[in-house]
Amino acid sequence: MMRLWRCVPWFHRMLRRICMLTIVPVLALILAGCGSKTGEAVTNSDSYETGNQMQEEAKDNMEMIMMIDGTEVRVVWENNESVDALRELAASGGLKIDMSMYGGFEQVGSIGQSIPRKDEQTTTKAGDIVLYSGNQVVVFYGSNSWAYTRLGRITGRTDEELAEMLGNGDVELSLEVK
Repeated sequence: MMRLWRCVPWFHRMLRRICMLTIVPVLALILAGCGSKTGEAVTNSDSYETGNQMQEEAKDNMEMIMMIDGTEVRVVWENNESVDALRELAASGGLKIDMSMYGGFEQVGSIGQSIPRKDEQTTTKAGDIVLYSGNQVVVFYGSNSWAYTRLGRITGRTDEELAEMLGNGDVELSLEVK
C-alpha cells in the first residue's frame, strides 16, 4: 500500500511538475544573483578609449604612480584584487621592478612575490599592463594573446612613443603611492 503512488502514472507526473515548478524558479533566482555588477573591472581594452568604464587613478585616497626609467606615465588602473595588492606593495616604500624585453612586443619583470590573480584569455595591445603567472608585471608595446590578469592601461602615449620607451632595451619600472 505504501508504494501504491508509484503505480498511478498521473500522481508521478504531478509530483515531477510540482518539483519543476519550485526548483526552476529558485535556480533562476540564484543564477540571476551571479550576474555582473556595475563597477566591475574593465576587461576589453577597446573600452579604454570610450571611457565608459574607466576607473579613477585613486582608490581610498591612494593614487598609484607608475614610472618607466624615471619618466612618469599616466595609467588607468583596473579595479581588482591584483591592483589592490600591487598598490599595497607600492605603499610600503615603493616598488621597483627590473624589466626585460621579451618577444619584441613586451617588457616583463618579477614583482618578487605572488599576488591574487584572475587570468582570462585576452589579446593585448600597446599600453596594456597585465599580471602574468601571479608574480610578473608585463607592459606591452606590441600585441599578444594569452591568459593574463589585467592591471591597467597606459594612456596619453602613442604606440610609437610606447615602442620608443619600451622597445630599446631593458627598463626599470617603479610604482609609488601618493
